[in-house]
Amino acid sequence: MFTRAKRAVACSVLLPVTMLAGCVTNREGGNPDGWEEISPAAVPEIAAMVPEDIQATGKLSIGANPPFAPFEFKDSEGNIIGMEMDLGRAVASVMGLKYDAQEQDFAMILPAVQAGTLDAGISGFTDTEERRENFDFVNYLYAGIQWASRPESGVDPSHPCGLTVAVQRTTVSETDDVRPKAEKCEEEGNPMTILSYDTSDNAALAALVGRADALSADSPVTAWAVNRADGDLELVGDMFDAAPYGFAVPKGSPLGPAMAAAMQHLIDTGDYERILSQWGVETGLLEQAQINEQPVGGQ
Repeated sequence: MFTRAKRAVACSVLLPVTMLAGCVTNREGGNPDGWEEISPAAVPEIAAMVPEDIQATGKLSIGANPPFAPFEFKDSEGNIIGMEMDLGRAVASVMGLKYDAQEQDFAMILPAVQAGTLDAGISGFTDTEERRENFDFVNYLYAGIQWASRPESGVDPSHPCGLTVAVQRTTVSETDDVRPKAEKCEEEGNPMTILSYDTSDNAALAALVGRADALSADSPVTAWAVNRADGDLELVGDMFDAAPYGFAVPKGSPLGPAMAAAMQHLIDTGDYERILSQWGVETGLLEQAQINEQPVGGQ
């Protein structure tokens, strides 16, 4: 399970003014350069699949917990934006619904979905076997661990001994990636240094300014950092240890198949790929809509 980032960090605390241009932060500006809103038209046969009680409200209420760039974070005006927000809004549009994103504590989102006070949870949820006991997940991405470093660094994630690697504390990147590698390097007599930070922003910043040789993080988070670094960071190696992300809905709810059908429509039209690519996410994309990692038929 991927651990969520809890708060954004102001880069001005860490860098002089002359270096702020290359800063990586969850609250820098807003949507990426060249971003455009993708609002597909409603598809009547998919809209008809939406449960009647949700149809009656005319909206899809979801819980989100920013910041977790690029999935969701707040712009300078306090609006919740991000890749998941764009994708969720497009799904709602295909279902003929308005998108109603509500900020909540991360730990309270799934209980609210289960209680029926929210229709769905769209907040960087990893689709796990444990969560599937009470929820269905409309999958939209496979994300794993991805490394990044400064250009032409020669860093190889499979040969990390002797490197200094930045990571967000308690994430799977720390517990399942760099810590085991560090132990092996220690046994081989060529230690690896780990710099653990409270947020992915700070970890990316360490790699950006050369405090660390590399960054290890969730693949979309790494891609976002690279995209915001103006060429001063690049992806290295392949994504590994992939797991599915998904939109959480109540177990057995007909909302799941409706959202999956909307997702399939977005895949078929190319809007799905366009939405994710605007946020720098170009790996781990699905070719067919899934619920709990099981493919579902298109419309």
